[in-house]
Amino acid sequence: METRYAALLRGINVAGSRKVPMAELRTLMEGLGHQGVRTHLQSGQAVFTSEQGDERSLADGLAAAIERHFGFAVDVIVRDHAYLSAVVEQCPFSAAELEPKQLHVTYFSTPVAPDRFVEIDQQAYLPEEFRLGDRALYLYAPEGLGRSKLAVHLSKPRLNKGVIATSRNWNTVRKLAELTDG
Repeated sequence: METRYAALLRGINVAGSRKVPMAELRTLMEGLGHQGVRTHLQSGQAVFTSEQGDERSLADGLAAAIERHFGFAVDVIVRDHAYLSAVVEQCPFSAAELEPKQLHVTYFSTPVAPDRFVEIDQQAYLPEEFRLGDRALYLYAPEGLGRSKLAVHLSKPRLNKGVIATSRNWNTVRKLAELTDG
């Protein structure tokens, strides 16, 4: 049975470094046997259909192919449509009432326990807030991600030790659920 997935590549095409042209990425993914490959924006999203593997093996296979082809390692998370739709549906914030730049989701490669973030005094960052979901962290940053002090704290390496973490704005979160539908 074919499943529609999104691949989230971490840290590419930022400030002119670690360049992964989307046309090359599509060709590379098609060479791995994936069908219906489409990329979204230049910041590392691709959707595809595959009959083979699970999310972890698909991510590992794509990461290995990217390193062979481009010469540098890229962290990859792969999620199916059901998961991506659930992330949208289970948003703990009133997404419809917010500007998309105010809401972000950090996807994790594996589940993370709430105690990982216990040291963060959320009251100190208000009105910014975060909530944990299924392998995801929702961040409400009313002034946007670029001005968010909470986002800086949440991205500290010790908080993300042992997991791949990559963030997307709410427009992209919704678009990936849409692109993987059907």
